[in-house]
Amino acid sequence: MGTLSVVATPIGNLGDITLRALETLRTADVIACEDTRVTAKLLARYEIEKPLVIFHAQNARAGGARVLGLLREGKQVALVTDAGTPGVSDPGSELVALVRRELPEARIEAIPGPAALTAALSIAGVPVAEFTFLGFLPHKKGRQTLFAEIADASRAYVFYESPHRIEKALASLAEVLAPERQVVVARELTKLHESLITGSASEVAAYFASHPDEIRGEFVVIVAP
Repeated sequence: MGTLSVVATPIGNLGDITLRALETLRTADVIACEDTRVTAKLLARYEIEKPLVIFHAQNARAGGARVLGLLREGKQVALVTDAGTPGVSDPGSELVALVRRELPEARIEAIPGPAALTAALSIAGVPVAEFTFLGFLPHKKGRQTLFAEIADASRAYVFYESPHRIEKALASLAEVLAPERQVVVARELTKLHESLITGSASEVAAYFASHPDEIRGEFVVIVAP
């Protein structure tokens, strides 16, 4: 029976990949990835050539079946996402669950490394001994309920947001948070235009309102306890 290696890859700067991740990608028989174009750039940087199979939320059934077949053949499959750690706000967790259920004798190993969550927490400068991670917030249903939950919480809350909804998210936080609650927005972590904005929800919202050119890329939002 084969091995499924869950490999964390850089969230921006391609130099952040670990030595063990590179070794795993070089020795794997096949790499299961979210977008072949994104993964191809990483592999080209380190002169790695491997067959690629697609696994993402839209093809989870077919992609999962393909990976199961490879593992039954005794292959080593390296699972990567476009950026960061598979399974963290990513359908990689579904593949791991499928393999555990269908092939309990297969080996599953973690090849840890970058994640936007831990990168943001490391530079936020707020108490995060305890925190709740929400991943990407729902677009509509339950969204306001989560903001109310954050407002009433005594621990830090962390979530991901897209450039299309970051302003609305900050406006919603400004409506429900006490003025002394600090909000940290980490943007484009490890990339050329990385930035970190801190202040009350209203102050951070005002910053992005006056800097519309920075409403792009990936955002991690941390609400301090």
